[in-house]
Amino acid sequence: MLAALAEGTSELRNFAAARDCHSTLACVKSLGADVKVNGSTVHVTGRGLRGLKSSRRTLDAENSGTTIRLLSGILSGQTFTTKITGDASLQKRPMKRVITPLREMGATINGRDDNFPPLEIHGGRLRAVQYQMPMASAQVKSAVLLAGLYADGETAVTEPAATRDHTELALQLFGAPVRKQGRTTSVAGMISGNSRAALRAVSLDVPGDLSSAIFFLAAASLLPGSNLYIRNVGLNPTRSAILDFFSQMGASIRVVDLRGQSGELIGDLSVKGASLEGGQIAGDLVPLLIDELPMLAALGPYTERGVEIRDAGELRVKESDRIAALAENLRRMGAKVEERPDGLRVEGRCAGALRGAEIDPRGDHRIAMAFAIAGLAATGETRILDPACAGVSYPNFFTELRRLSES
Repeated sequence: MLAALAEGTSELRNFAAARDCHSTLACVKSLGADVKVNGSTVHVTGRGLRGLKSSRRTLDAENSGTTIRLLSGILSGQTFTTKITGDASLQKRPMKRVITPLREMGATINGRDDNFPPLEIHGGRLRAVQYQMPMASAQVKSAVLLAGLYADGETAVTEPAATRDHTELALQLFGAPVRKQGRTTSVAGMISGNSRAALRAVSLDVPGDLSSAIFFLAAASLLPGSNLYIRNVGLNPTRSAILDFFSQMGASIRVVDLRGQSGELIGDLSVKGASLEGGQIAGDLVPLLIDELPMLAALGPYTERGVEIRDAGELRVKESDRIAALAENLRRMGAKVEERPDGLRVEGRCAGALRGAEIDPRGDHRIAMAFAIAGLAATGETRILDPACAGVSYPNFFTELRRLSES
């Protein structure tokens, strides 16, 4: 998205094959950016902050909540009207959380029931705001900061708990004036008056996704005798809390060759099989582990003390109701689960007792991958319905899992 707003051509290497990422490419291409894909390398020639054009068709974010929410921020500052929608799952996900602050900035946004896609966004002149976020959400924070590029003055977002900060780091890399103080992040508008401020094109290697690597870290931890080495993983501190939590559970994970690259930390991970204790995730830790919670819950029966998740009602409004999906499928495998409105408690010490079962991921990529890992240590065959849904974030997941299982 930032490359589409920059002047010049950005080269993004190691670009993910994930459908979500390519949904974003299709959207920015429809808005006028020139996009060329060559394997895992993507070249995006931007239109500049003022150069996007109206799309002749409704933009389709498919399954990507990140795409529709972040683009809503950018589209709020344009001089045209845009319609944006997604698949059946995305059309059930709440958008009021971004609609509210963007309206405060002066955007006109209409959605189904004033909350759900499709969205119609009438762009225009925006005003800077000091926005206190009611929930911890990196997507909401990012949407407001991106809209802030088009506002008069400095837009500030204060979050109740720390969330992913990739957007802030990327804004700085592309040349946007970003400040951070505690839990408040600010960006100065770049198009007021006769300013010729511009985002600059970049050339970078995208780090490997830790939220995708987590499935293999879990598999290696779960199976005795495993010895796995994963190279070039993004280890941004707002994401790497999962490594700390795994270590507290007793996992044998070592970070090797930690280094900086394009504003982000990357490194290699070495993991071996280990006995896992389990643990509790609650409070400010939840937004730092939000994408990894399905895998942690699915590991629960194989730990000594089980896994308890609290304060995670956000899981109810992800690609599926992940709390319900986790509880249902864990019970199918014989686990003891207490489902709660904001989380669940998965009892431990079931290792060897879990049985293979037919798993319904409800079209959710992370549920499908989490139960594929849980099935590795279960008795009998585990059958994942609709395995192709993993392609939203990791199209080659099952190929890689098979390769590692056979090596």
